Amino acid sequence: MKMKMDNAFYVELEGIAGGLALWWNQGTNLSVLHFDKNFIDTTISINGEEDWFGTFIYAPPYEEEKQDFWKRLGTLRDNINSKWCIMGDTNIVASPNKKYGGAPFDYNNAKWYHEFLERAYLMEIQSKGETYTWSNHRSEEAEICEKLDRVLSSPEWNFLFPRAIAIIDVAIASDHAPIKNQSQAWEVEPREVWKE
Repeated sequence: MKMKMDNAFYVELEGIAGGLALWWNQGTNLSVLHFDKNFIDTTISINGEEDWFGTFIYAPPYEEEKQDFWKRLGTLRDNINSKWCIMGDTNIVASPNKKYGGAPFDYNNAKWYHEFLERAYLMEIQSKGETYTWSNHRSEEAEICEKLDRVLSSPEWNFLFPRAIAIIDVAIASDHAPIKNQSQAWEVEPREVWKE
């Protein structure tokens, strides 16, 4: 997939699964601090403004890996007062109203996610656009739609960007919808790297 962006960073697929792609435009000074198959951790400054941490994620879909992922993510920031924004596929349905169809809501599955938010002092920022960010693209009784992709931020990051809104765009080449920041020049497709 070709994006109309000036810069890109990729974490390659493992077999036929996973992969991360991060794109950004000129005017955004972005440095990659660390990456693995589940996240890209960066520092970002936009148009010379104050630096902040941006972590772009693809959380594991497998139950046995989820708890470890949220614990690992929590170790990235030693200082809980960091200006930190996390964006991407959490692979978690956070509450019963963020799901349509399929198996019932799994409270245990969401527990590690909510514990992480509490420990890291993060909250989900407001989103506009599509209600659900993932769909199995089936019809009628077989359809499943869930909000798996989100933007999380610390109070310090919210102070820098008090009007920030996550835009959930329409999914075109993936079963996930891309997330964009309305006012800044960065976005992430959290699921897969698509190539022509």
